[in-house]
Amino acid sequence: MKVEAHIYGHGIQKAVIASDSFKGSLTSAEVASAISAGIKEVFPECRVLAIEAADGGEGTMTALMKILGGKTVEAEVHDPLMRPVKAVYGISDDGTTAIMEMSAASGLCLLGTDERNPMKTTTFGTGEMIADASRRGCRRFLVGIGGSATNDAGTGMLAALGARFLSADGRILPGTGEALPHIAGIDLSGIPEAVSRSEFTVACDVDSPFCGPDGAAYTFAPQKGADARMAEALDLGMEAFSRTVTRMCGYDMRHVKGAGAAGGLGGAFAAFLNARLVSGSELVLETAGFDAMARDADIVFTGEGRIDSQTSKGKLPYCVLKHASRLGIPVIAVAGSVSPGTDPGFTAVFPVLCSPCSAAEAMDPETASRNIRRTVKQIMKVISSSFHIRSSL
Repeated sequence: MKVEAHIYGHGIQKAVIASDSFKGSLTSAEVASAISAGIKEVFPECRVLAIEAADGGEGTMTALMKILGGKTVEAEVHDPLMRPVKAVYGISDDGTTAIMEMSAASGLCLLGTDERNPMKTTTFGTGEMIADASRRGCRRFLVGIGGSATNDAGTGMLAALGARFLSADGRILPGTGEALPHIAGIDLSGIPEAVSRSEFTVACDVDSPFCGPDGAAYTFAPQKGADARMAEALDLGMEAFSRTVTRMCGYDMRHVKGAGAAGGLGGAFAAFLNARLVSGSELVLETAGFDAMARDADIVFTGEGRIDSQTSKGKLPYCVLKHASRLGIPVIAVAGSVSPGTDPGFTAVFPVLCSPCSAAEAMDPETASRNIRRTVKQIMKVISSSFHIRSSL
């Protein structure tokens, strides 16, 4: 990547921003606004273009609807612990496509810290959202599945759509993580044809396999409240369920890329609803026309709340990096924090904290916005100074 050709040849004339949200703090649009303000403080004439981006998790529905248009509707569904909750999703202008996030019904954001338990949580509400959209006439679905509170392999979603999961003695089992090892039979006859024949595109925020050492349970269940013993039990349940699916349906989910997303929900979509699993980041960038937007940019900014080992496994900043690198454009990443030793290949990575503080202080929206703006301003000042030095040589 020739940084000099883009930056030092003529200064910063065009910048593109495609950042994820800083979860629990700032939306993607708010992060972009702060980055833009920092750029403009040093290069006021710079043309700044921003994409409201996401990786399949929270914010994906908003990002896609901003690009595609449509209206939002509300559905009465159940949260991960089967409590009533209202979930918002989008419908395209022509009424045929539903745009939704599973986290609106089954997300970690709906639970308190002491309520997290992936043995008990369910994706039932996600299935209710899909059923609601189907009743409204939707036959195409764009579903972001990041931010889940669940590890039920999608059995809750399927149960809400009419599937039945049976024990060896014929009992109907609930769609939860703890039920997975006991599933001996699968009855899909209750799923309406309108749903089973619909087209599903599922936006995954990670490309993890269904089970195993790098699978859903071991990698992500601890974030959802699992201790080491629970994560092991969940993985054994996922393995047992995958064998049942292979035996009864002829589909092996175990090594499908993205099947482990949202606690195995990706695998359920692929196996039972013939869904196309895609990178959420790639879907948003492609839909927004990122490559065409960035083609003549001098610099690209991206970011997320924390840049760590998961960043290079399908997260938005890494996808931005791949696209911009193909165009030969330098990429600066900003983050609330950066895990030591993380180097996905950005031109530079900057944590935005300037002094020790509590997590609550760091995530305060006003503070976070100010820190991003200040950090980007300092980056721009270094670039401006280098530009003037080189111009005088």
